[in-house]
Amino acid sequence: NDGEWNNSTIESISSIASGGTPSRAKPKYWNGNIPWVSTTLIDFNKIKEANEFITEMGLENSSTKIYPKDTILMAMYGQGKTRGKVAILGIEATINQACAAITLKEGMNTDFVFQNLAARYDEIRGMSNQGGQKNLSGALIKKIPFFYPDIKSNEQQKIASTLTSLDQLIATENKKLEALQDHKKGLLQQLFPAKGKKVPKVRFGEFSGEWEKTTLGELAKFRRGSFPQPYGLDKWYDDENGMPFIQVYDVDFNLKIKPKTKRKISQLATDKSVFIPKGTIIITIQGSIGRVAITQYDAYIDRTLLLFQEFYKEIDNLFFAYVLQLLFEIEKRKAPGGIIKTITKEVLTSFVIHIPELEEQQKIASCLASLDDSITHQTESIKALKEHKNGLMQQMFPNLK
Repeated sequence: NDGEWNNSTIESISSIASGGTPSRAKPKYWNGNIPWVSTTLIDFNKIKEANEFITEMGLENSSTKIYPKDTILMAMYGQGKTRGKVAILGIEATINQACAAITLKEGMNTDFVFQNLAARYDEIRGMSNQGGQKNLSGALIKKIPFFYPDIKSNEQQKIASTLTSLDQLIATENKKLEALQDHKKGLLQQLFPAKGKKVPKVRFGEFSGEWEKTTLGELAKFRRGSFPQPYGLDKWYDDENGMPFIQVYDVDFNLKIKPKTKRKISQLATDKSVFIPKGTIIITIQGSIGRVAITQYDAYIDRTLLLFQEFYKEIDNLFFAYVLQLLFEIEKRKAPGGIIKTITKEVLTSFVIHIPELEEQQKIASCLASLDDSITHQTESIKALKEHKNGLMQQMFPNLK
């Protein structure tokens, strides 16, 4: 549409208020039938159900009220990266004091405002009050600059419709990706023997016989990488002409390392680190524990990873990478909160595994690799859709930085 956009603030298009929390010490305020929403539900989404419920008495004795559907919520503070995230209420609900309710004035399109604020997440976080706990006060939210086309035109609606359609497409593609990932998890469980069993639940027809029971220590020779100490000295790095240096960050989720490592190390550092040739199997043992990769290029490797140097039995590299993936899936399920805090070489050495003859290893690896290719393709499709949306928003919203 023709015509300049209005250059204003959030305060000019809405009213802003925050909620409250009834006293936790009074059970009569809780477990009622009035939805109560906290910032844990705010994640660039439409909120369709509450995480808790309060009673009429709880509502009367707190500083919150019931907000209507299509109210935009913004997290004023919260754990991690919560601050600055937005959501749309898909239900009537009350909110806690860390949520700001943005109630739009007549004529403003909810999806248009939501998309604009979501796209400016980093910018809005940067406006936070400084201090022990950074936060977005109601006064700061009111001052957020906001550009919008004339409410008498249908430009807001057209922009919102385009972006919302893309969001729905991305959500659909994400569900397809989740289905592929779940299918892979199921196959891993079926194609490998369960605990206490010597054969898998599902098997390719041409194979029979029990799998051989062994341990990682009996199957392979492995060690940690290394790096000269102390970390961080300039003399250890040469990001222009140095050699790739693999750290936990560089191990991707598709059994590969990223196309380029975050850092490269100097000739001086290579003499004090561990070289691994292309095709080496590695696994992370600190931080994000249990990521597995088969390296695509020569590199040096940090002490936060293990590298497998040689095998004492006939083994297919790709099959073995999937064995490691499954081992750590099992360990994650056993760990509190699904997170492995630490893993040592000694613990890994005693891990029990079963292996079939080489041809069956290769058949299983080929089957799972084909599924991984589909997962990679789906992931790239979603990434392309998100990039397309970001590009559109840059064109549609003149105030995006």
